[in-house]
Amino acid sequence: MSRVQCTVALLLVLVSTSVMAMEAKPMAKDTVLEEKVMEISFELRCLVCQNQTIADSDAELAVDLRNQVREMLVAGKTEEEIVDYMVVRYGDFILYRPPVQPTTYVLWFGPFILFAVGLGVLVMNIRARRRNSVEAAEEQLSSDELARVKSLLKQSSGDESK
Repeated sequence: MSRVQCTVALLLVLVSTSVMAMEAKPMAKDTVLEEKVMEISFELRCLVCQNQTIADSDAELAVDLRNQVREMLVAGKTEEEIVDYMVVRYGDFILYRPPVQPTTYVLWFGPFILFAVGLGVLVMNIRARRRNSVEAAEEQLSSDELARVKSLLKQSSGDESK
């Protein structure tokens, strides 16, 4: 494919994508309703993406959940009723900020426990090293023992040279 053909193909792709691009339509004509939908959507986790709220996610399930929140708001349900409905249907995992309860203790307190355990292990290691260095210093040979070791080494080296 020549450069001219590549350039023409690239231009056609760019033109076609710009023609296909459309401005995003607002989901609801009522901006107050849409703000409330987004407010609730920021509190609910996308079950597909898992690290995003359904307000941030573009997954089909997130869009469906936002639509469901919108429909419930139009039906007159409160935010608490909507969140409760989602929790009953999908469990606490749907909550972006799960409540502190026995089933989430590990989630909330686990990092602090791991930090405390790590700090404890670090302190124990530092104390063990200090103790070992003190014991090593105490175990140094006396001058008599050192002289005996040197004489033994001389004898053994003399034996090897024979």
